[in-house]
Amino acid sequence: QVQLVESGGGLVQAGGSLRLSCAASGSIFSINAMGWYRQAPGKQRELVAGITSGGRTNYADSVKGRFTISRDNAKNTVYLEMNSLKPEDTAVYYCNVQVQVFQAPGRHRTADYWGQGTQVTVSS
Repeated sequence: QVQLVESGGGLVQAGGSLRLSCAASGSIFSINAMGWYRQAPGKQRELVAGITSGGRTNYADSVKGRFTISRDNAKNTVYLEMNSLKPEDTAVYYCNVQVQVFQAPGRHRTADYWGQGTQVTVSS
């Protein structure tokens, strides 16, 4: 009922920048929190950054000051601007969106959706 499409990953040298995008579409009544997670080989998935419907943001300590999360509510899209990238930022990045899914007039349910993942590789 809801699809997420990520884009913007790739290969970059240390110190470089990338911008990730995640667009939601489908039976969306509204979107609550949006966020980015990442998973490196052999490690658990971890929260990178999150943003509430009101625009409040939070970041992992490891990315504070380097990454910026933002959202465009009109486009149902969340972005992750990544600057001063380090080799340790290498991972598959996933967006996560909490959606109020439209079911019928006056009726909706809350559901979490994940993007397909996009690879970010930072070379030293």
